[in-house]
Amino acid sequence: MLKNKILFCLFIVINHILLAQTKTDSSLSLSPKERSIVAISAHTAQGNMPKLQMALHDGLNAGLTINEIKEMLVQLYAYAGFPRSLNALNNLMGVLEERKKKDINDAAGKEPSPYPAGKTMLQTGTGNQTKLTGRKIGGGVYEFAPAIDQFLKEHLFGAIFGRDNLDWKTREIITIAALAAMEGTEPQLRSHFGVGMYNGLTKNQLAELVTIIETDVSAKRGIVARQVLQAVINQKPYTMATLPDEVIFPLGQKIDNGNFIGTAWLKQLALSDSSNQTAIGNVTFEPGARTNWHLHPGGQILLATGGLGYYQEKGSPKRLLRKGDVVKCPPNIPHWHGASHDQPFIQIAITNNQNGATVWMQPVTDAEYNNN
Repeated sequence: MLKNKILFCLFIVINHILLAQTKTDSSLSLSPKERSIVAISAHTAQGNMPKLQMALHDGLNAGLTINEIKEMLVQLYAYAGFPRSLNALNNLMGVLEERKKKDINDAAGKEPSPYPAGKTMLQTGTGNQTKLTGRKIGGGVYEFAPAIDQFLKEHLFGAIFGRDNLDWKTREIITIAALAAMEGTEPQLRSHFGVGMYNGLTKNQLAELVTIIETDVSAKRGIVARQVLQAVINQKPYTMATLPDEVIFPLGQKIDNGNFIGTAWLKQLALSDSSNQTAIGNVTFEPGARTNWHLHPGGQILLATGGLGYYQEKGSPKRLLRKGDVVKCPPNIPHWHGASHDQPFIQIAITNNQNGATVWMQPVTDAEYNNN
């Protein structure tokens, strides 16, 4: 009894600390679909089939498609093992049959595209792993047991993460929820909290994920997961100081022209002139900073060189940009770009001014910036 009271008090203290850490984050919370993903993943990882059955109904009611849930449960074999993944899939079959008898027709959803041609699964997985984490993974246990390195890259990052009917942000929600629900996975959970933030999850969203674990899965596991998340946040403040190896050009001058929200810097690398109408600039955004809506009569090319950013064209979904991504902005199409909520973003902007200068428009609202 005393032990339970101590754990509860510890949870309250940590919760208040984490809320204070994240209170200035204006990002949206997890969507209803994402909250269902957390519950389904955690109950699958724990092998709790009765609770999983309820979570599957909730997920389908929230708009998850059949193929999305199947993909989640397939991915979880790599974290929770084949037996629990297979049990969960059988549970899903039963839920779908029950709903069909009640004349509930759930959407099938998207099938994955074919794997890239001309690459081995090891090559695909190595590329995916590097892009997912922002760095090449090696050394330590991977040199001690090369087979595990090969299997991770071929099976997990190649065969599973190479399937495009779930995006990587969603796959990290699945992974984090499963690791948070299981005993003895704190080192991996710590790593994936960081990978999740690198792929667009905010501190607020991760804190909400942990709350779902605490309230719906296990109070003990929720407290442990919150401690791990707080340690990650405390250790890794997302400022330019965390990216020394990714800074290619100097910051340049702070931008104060009213066409940006938040703090950004510009280092002009090449000005357009009568012989060449192309301008090139290195732009560095602090977390949360972004341009206003604008268009380029001659188009623009963006090269992502560091951090994590967003790009969105008018009428299209927001796109996540990682180091190495390239964007071709079509002529005369309104768009905006900038940093993610918790990380800075560095880009090289190549602008063709032959047909006229950039046309600046209204600021990007918080609702537009936060919208998935």
